[in-house]
Amino acid sequence: MANELQSMDELFKGRHFEREIIVLCVRWYLRYKLSFRDLAEMMAERGLALAHTTIMRWVQRFVPEFQKRWNRFACKAGRSWRVDETYVKIRGTWTYLYRAVDREGQTVDFRLSANRDVKAAKAFFRKALKTQGRAPLSITLDGYAASHRAVRELHAQSIRWKDTRLRSSKYLNNMIEQDHRGVKSRINPMLGFKVFDRAAVTIAVVELLRRIRKGQFNLGRLRLEGQAAPAIWNAVLSA
Repeated sequence: MANELQSMDELFKGRHFEREIIVLCVRWYLRYKLSFRDLAEMMAERGLALAHTTIMRWVQRFVPEFQKRWNRFACKAGRSWRVDETYVKIRGTWTYLYRAVDREGQTVDFRLSANRDVKAAKAFFRKALKTQGRAPLSITLDGYAASHRAVRELHAQSIRWKDTRLRSSKYLNNMIEQDHRGVKSRINPMLGFKVFDRAAVTIAVVELLRRIRKGQFNLGRLRLEGQAAPAIWNAVLSA
């Protein structure tokens, strides 16, 4: 992973604004309920002339790189997964955000999909397996048949899923349904996405911010006790 990352100088090379400004705008946009225009006005009050479209491009350009750098410090989630889908509108069409948390509410993974079917569910489970590096001991689903079928087919197709137990429980899945609210509360004020790929990138960092707030990263070796968010982000991105 480390060999795949650009140096910080390379990452921000050729930009007209200092990296601290770029990181601040991206972080504030995703952490708070601000529009790109809100951020442009806030920067203008600080003497920085920024077009709102510039901040939009920063989000799309840098979010995947920021995510890679944070993921170097990610902790594994538990092996009891609660899985559910929620809805995201893109250019007037509903798409499906597959998400999973463990029994403690820690985020396992997510995946935005244009469809809600067996193929999409299997793609999500495979992505989650790659992220976590190990299959769950149990997967709790609602009653949607396609997701149940996806787990059964994975179980038959790969030995990695052989110890995974499938169960259905509306009560146990209340946790993931509640967790959806944290994501939806940030993306709903964005008033809908227009491009699927841009939506996927934006949701990725909304999820990243939630994992940071849940304490799902081990930053002990960076010695950041008592540090504010700007110092923490600078240390993680530069490590």
